[in-house]
Amino acid sequence: MRRKTFGPAASAAVLGLLLPLTGCGGSDGGSGDGDTLRLVAAEYGNTPANSSKAFWEKATRDFTAANPGIKVEVQLLPWADIDREVTRMVGAGKAPDMALMGSYSDFAAQGKLYSADELLSISAEANFLQPLAEAGSVGSTLYGLPFVASSRLLFYNEALFAKAGIQSAPKTWLDLKADAKALKDKGVKYPYAMPLGPEEAHAEAMIWELSNGGGFADSSGNYSLASEQNVATFRWIKEHLIVPGLVGPTPPAQLNRADAFAAFLRGEVGMVNGYPSLLHEASAKGIGVKAVPMPVSNDLGSGESTPTVGVADWMMAFKQNGKRDQIGKFLDFIYQDKILSDFAGRYHLLPSTVTASRTPAGGGLGSTDEAFLTALRGAQLYPVNDPSWVTVSDSIKRNIGRAVEPSVDPKTVLEEIATKANEAGKKR
Repeated sequence: MRRKTFGPAASAAVLGLLLPLTGCGGSDGGSGDGDTLRLVAAEYGNTPANSSKAFWEKATRDFTAANPGIKVEVQLLPWADIDREVTRMVGAGKAPDMALMGSYSDFAAQGKLYSADELLSISAEANFLQPLAEAGSVGSTLYGLPFVASSRLLFYNEALFAKAGIQSAPKTWLDLKADAKALKDKGVKYPYAMPLGPEEAHAEAMIWELSNGGGFADSSGNYSLASEQNVATFRWIKEHLIVPGLVGPTPPAQLNRADAFAAFLRGEVGMVNGYPSLLHEASAKGIGVKAVPMPVSNDLGSGESTPTVGVADWMMAFKQNGKRDQIGKFLDFIYQDKILSDFAGRYHLLPSTVTASRTPAGGGLGSTDEAFLTALRGAQLYPVNDPSWVTVSDSIKRNIGRAVEPSVDPKTVLEEIATKANEAGKKR
């Protein structure tokens, strides 16, 4: 089965709430009357104070004021639940009119979604950043409308680097190894934090694979999970970082992203791959941080430029209730630069459109955020446009950490994951 790279994963924290907003609040029925749109959206906040509720209340109120007679009802769901709940709604014949979540391709494969050209003007459809548009497309048709995004860069703690006598950021893997050794010698708990635990191991894995010319897919868009480059990557990690004890006391397979980030914010981590919101949290705590591109394999050389990992979240529109015109009006409204930038700025994410990304001041982006935006323009995203990706990514998250365990050959683990990926593809 052909798979075309690349795109998403939820990149924000979750708030364990279910909140009906704006309008009548049925949480599981159809979309209500013909003049009411229903949007099910992920909650991007992690406390009541930064809940997405305030954004959606204002946005929907302003939309209705500009479009009398069309109301929008928003239901917020935690990231941990939204994919499952929307799938259940669709299966029960109670699809919302729109959903904002981390995956879309399964619904597109079932013919459940409107395409972008059925909803947006040509100029609006062409406004999405190219890597995001590619990730939101099945074949040549855009179904997943990218809403907000982020990219990954290598963070290092400036104070810990200075303490270890490190003068500059690492450019190659061997540089990273040498820096990690210097940090360890100065008592840094996690010289390089490597989260290969089940929370988001696929991100860390893809970052390393891309930096050695590999990745989850080949140039034709087919899964290449057990490629020679990927096997070589994990063998290098095991030999040069795991065996010398340069990744800290927690085995990578047991270290989740949230735990690695928390340790970074405690000043216990020398280097970790991160995204904009972590940088802002560190700055708020007075931790000096630099964000740089991921070092590349010495087989490639320090002059090589490899893609970074990008992630995005997707707006999609369901056909079931036949409200194409009303949905199109709402999407035209919500994708205005000011509104999109407002949402992105609240959560230190990046807007998904060319025009919104050109106005960083309006979106609350600083100079470092611009580095993430530059990285995003050339990023590769997960193969979310393949309906099997949900299953494949779960397999990667649960198993890739074993590739660096002491008694395991990385090739064996990668081949097991590749086999499961092929089986998942055949079931589609």
